[in-house]
Formats: sequence, structure tokens, C-alpha cells
Amino acid sequence: MASLTPRQIVASLDRYIIGQTLAKRAVAVAIRNRWRRRQLEPDQASEVYPKNIIMIGPTGVGKTEIARRLAKLTAAPFIKIEASKFTEVGYHGRDVESMIRDLLDNAVGIVRAEQAVLVREKAEHAATERLVDLLLPGDDAEPTPSSEPSGTDRASGYYVPSEESQERRQRIREKIREQLCGGKLDDREVELSVTKKPATSVMFANMGMDQMDPDMATMFEKLIPEQTKRRKTTVGMAMELLMEQEIEKLLDADKITADAIERTENDGIVFLDEIDKIAAPTSGSEGRGGGSPDVSRQGVQRDLLPIVEGSAVNTRYGVVATDHILFVAAGAFHTASVSDLMPELQGRFPIRVELDPLTKDDFVRILTEPRNALTKQQQAVLGIEGLDIQFADGAIDAIADLAAHANTTLENIGARRLMTIVEKVFEQINFDAPEMAERGDAQVMITVEFVQEQVAGIVADKDLSKFVL
Repeated sequence: MASLTPRQIVASLDRYIIGQTLAKRAVAVAIRNRWRRRQLEPDQASEVYPKNIIMIGPTGVGKTEIARRLAKLTAAPFIKIEASKFTEVGYHGRDVESMIRDLLDNAVGIVRAEQAVLVREKAEHAATERLVDLLLPGDDAEPTPSSEPSGTDRASGYYVPSEESQERRQRIREKIREQLCGGKLDDREVELSVTKKPATSVMFANMGMDQMDPDMATMFEKLIPEQTKRRKTTVGMAMELLMEQEIEKLLDADKITADAIERTENDGIVFLDEIDKIAAPTSGSEGRGGGSPDVSRQGVQRDLLPIVEGSAVNTRYGVVATDHILFVAAGAFHTASVSDLMPELQGRFPIRVELDPLTKDDFVRILTEPRNALTKQQQAVLGIEGLDIQFADGAIDAIADLAAHANTTLENIGARRLMTIVEKVFEQINFDAPEMAERGDAQVMITVEFVQEQVAGIVADKDLSKFVL
């Protein structure tokens, strides 16, 4: 993160997201400010709080993708959660603190994966030695009682291999190790012990494990012992299983937890989607005929206030302070406005960015410029079948025009409309691809006429398009 300037962050986002420059600049500055804060003296750094962002714009214009790509770019703990999933504390359902627990779980996974890479070489060596022991034709590793005076240790009463047998055993081990590393034994069957910890989150799913007190959840995990069973598998699969076991032995759980909490508190990003769904358009009507406050609206807003402002949340790994977690909220705000949120909550999102609706020209760029463009995906996927997909001049323009027209006349779902249009254009080709490759029809040209033939009739039929598009 130290080497990424705001301009470089925006350039990286441009490779996947078209337009929305203001939103990209806002998140880029927010990320850079995190690095700047860490360069300050501890006393001063603790007083510098993140400037939370609220994105306003219709669905499908890139709000979620900006946050997701940003988290991947910075390797920061990240979760996307919908505000409408939460309920006020005291009611059945998820409380807002669960988002911080989910964020910490994500951070633990990231740190564990990074630490696993560091110990992988050592774990691979240990797993190889264990697998060599399993593949030895004779098992002299365990001492066996012997009544023969020759070669017997009088102190222990166990057979001690002679120097010659030890050398022979070592030669066999070296030969097996060489074959194992060369992949010559991957299909051979072995039997090994596999230890598995029961998934308590699944066992107590109906009880709401994520809502259970962290200390009680940890107690349940300790009460349920690990399960060990013998399993027959191939050498290739056994190597993977033994690698997992050895990596787990080498990992420092306390260090992982400490690093994960530190990374969550300083680098965590919470993307709070659909925040407009908890905004009450009739705000202020309570007590004047508006009825009791809505559990899924004002109640959730009140619970969000301390989390976004900064508080301590108990988790099964320890206490997490939310003071420096970056919150990015987003919503379409069709039926409500930002001013319908509680004033206290509005104040916790000082940076507001309006995202522009997508036009036909934006759709053309989305279909051609990003690395993960839908057209490039179709070419790659159908290339597996042996087809060479090419687009004639004007074909991509036709797809973009149909998507823009559908968004204008029907629901405006932004760039998501392109996925529907492109899938409809390639529907028949996807179905016939294996037979086309066998017939030698590997060259497929997507023309303007072909696009219109596949899609235009459905767009024109407004009743039918409600179901198809």
C-alpha cells in the first residue's frame, strides 16, 4: 500500500471499471490517507479518523465493483454486506456487530494464507518424509520385542537394527523419495489418518452461531473433540492432506490472531450496500401519527451509529476497535434521499460521491476495454470448445445500443443489462458449440444482423421482455 499513489490506484481501477472518476478518486485518497496516518506519531495517528464515503447512484454503475477491486488491490480485509439484512438489537436476526466479526474472519483467512506460504517449503519436506514412511515396504520404524540375544538392547528389550539394515533402509527411503518427487507414485493407494475438526458453525446454524456470545462459541468448539479416522486415498491426494496438517502445525495461531486484529482495525473495509433501504422517507413522523419506529430502518440506523463512529466489538478472537475501519456505504436512493437518514449517521459519512448513469458509449467501453470484459470472456470460454469468436464492425455497438434502449424503456439496471444481452446473443452458439467444432465451423463472426436477430425482437415485445430481460 505504501507504493500506491492515488493516481496509481485510479489507474488500476480503470483496468476493470469504466468511468466514475469521482468515486475512484475518493476511494484512492481514502486509501492513501491510511498510509499517511501510519507515518504519524502514535499519539497523533490515533486522532486521525477515516473519512467514510457514501456512494449515490443507480444499480449496476460500479459501486460494489469499485470497493471490491480496491480491497483486492490493497490486500485489505473486506466484506460486502447489505444493510437490509440487519435488525435492531433485541429482535430475531443479525445485529450490526456481526459485520465486524465477519470482517475479522476474512482478515484471519488472509493472514493465515500469507503465513502458510512462508512455511510451505518446510511443511512440504515434513509431509514428504511422512509419506515416505507410509510407502516403505516394511515398517521398522516402530521397535518390536525380540527374544533373540543378537541385536537386542538389554536395557529396553527391543530389537535394534544393525548398521547394515539401517543403511539398506536409508537407500530404500531415498529411492522412494526420488520416485515420489518425480510424481511416479501419484496413483498408488495409501492409507493414512485424517484429523478433522467438526464445523460448529454448521452444527449450531439454527441456533444462530454468529449471534452467540464469542466466549460461548469458543467453549462449544473446545467441548467437541477432533475426529480422527483412517482413509484410503492416492499418493497425490495424501500429499495434499499431509501438507495441510503440517502447515497447520507450523502456523502460530496467536500471531495470526494478533496480526488479523491489527489489520482489521487499520486496513479493514466494510462495504455497506443498500443503505437507502434503511432510510425512512417519513423521517420525523414518529410520534406524529407515524407509528412506532421501523425495526429494519431507524433501529438499524441507531445500532450502526456506534460501529461507524468507533467502538469495541467482542469477537471469538478478541476485542476489535472499529475507530479506523473504513466504511463505504452505497445506495440508489430512488425512493429516499441521503437526508432521510438520521442526521447523526449522515455526519459519519462526510464524503458523498454521485455516480453517473451509464450511457451507450460507456457500454461500448465496458464491452471492449476491461480485462474481464464480457466479450473477452465469451471468446475465452468458447475457445475451449475450439471456436474462434470474432466481432464484426458495429456488432458491439449494436449490443450496447440494445442495452441502453432496454435500460431506458424498462428498469435501469446499469451494466448488468449487458450480461443479459450478451448471454442472449450467444445462447444458440453456446448450445451448438460442440457440434459446430466437430463440423469444422470453428470461425464464428458476430455481425450486427446476428445481434439484432437474436435480441431485437424480444426488446420490442415489452411484455415478454419483462421476463427475459
